[in-house]
Amino acid sequence: MRALTDSEARVIAVLLAARPDHERERLHQVGIPRSTYHAVRRRSYTEGWLRDRYIPHPVPLGRPYVTILIARPYADRLEEFSRDIAADPGNVLLWTSPQVALAVFFHGKPQEPQRLLQRVVAQRLAATPLSLTVRADGPTLPVYFDFEGLWCNLAGFEGTLAYPHGLGGMATPESEAPDGILLTPHQQWALGELLRRPFVLTDQGRGGHLVGPFGLPFSQRRLLARGWITHRTFLDPSRVPSFEGKTADQVVLISGSPRAGARPEVLFSTLTRDSRVFPFLFAVGTDRWLLGALGGSSPPPPEARPARRPVLPTLREYLEGIEIIQEAASGFTTPVDHRYDRLLPDATRAAASKP
Repeated sequence: MRALTDSEARVIAVLLAARPDHERERLHQVGIPRSTYHAVRRRSYTEGWLRDRYIPHPVPLGRPYVTILIARPYADRLEEFSRDIAADPGNVLLWTSPQVALAVFFHGKPQEPQRLLQRVVAQRLAATPLSLTVRADGPTLPVYFDFEGLWCNLAGFEGTLAYPHGLGGMATPESEAPDGILLTPHQQWALGELLRRPFVLTDQGRGGHLVGPFGLPFSQRRLLARGWITHRTFLDPSRVPSFEGKTADQVVLISGSPRAGARPEVLFSTLTRDSRVFPFLFAVGTDRWLLGALGGSSPPPPEARPARRPVLPTLREYLEGIEIIQEAASGFTTPVDHRYDRLLPDATRAAASKP
């Protein structure tokens, strides 16, 4: 596999930021000719380095609980485990490898995550899994599959444009209802159009670089402006080549219980500022915190190793009972790849399928 060029690394960085900038602003940010920018952008999606999705705010969707599951499926039950998890109506993401699985679920009721956990254990699909459930109407998911920070650090770029992107947060009070925050039928339709957009364009043979928000109708742009749905660009670490001898081909999952007085925002700032670690995932529960990061399978060149604060001692200052799982990104398959369209009500899906 060839290495990335500087132009490719710069374009990937600005695309991962997923900012709704005009093209001239993006060209200014990357500092390369327009033709080069367009060629690299198209190549990034064609090669599978990047892919775009629209992520709904869980609360207006009526699913205010988000569960992150880390499990070690039994070797002889891996396929069954994968089928069972993927069949769950709330499952939006599933990464599986022979050693570990990572899954994300959106739930409408607080008891649903416990039922899911009990099912996995009762059917002996995996060793006792780690499950973290948080409400999405607060600062509980400050980083949600945002790869911009780690990519800019790997590429040696100064600062970031939009990192970190989180999930959820306070929803607008205008849509509050007694049983949660609901969408009108027209808003459900507009939301569904956006959630299905990446897959519809793929079926039509159009490139992934066209999934973004430019040229959307007003009803869909209004959902984006309200924060009820967000356009995001994801990195596939198993496919993206190295850059100047540096790679991000190892997935590292870290969990631990917060020490007395520990604050998640302080841990995050210490990791990013002093340890030069930029989590792509950070979930903050009452009794457990969970982080996802990427590392390299081979050390970078000596000249590319800036002085930084050691990571594990930093984690120990804030967490106890720390568990660390590391797996090669190439070892994962993705049976469910950010499929938020699965969360749509049956009526919405049926209406969309009509000619």
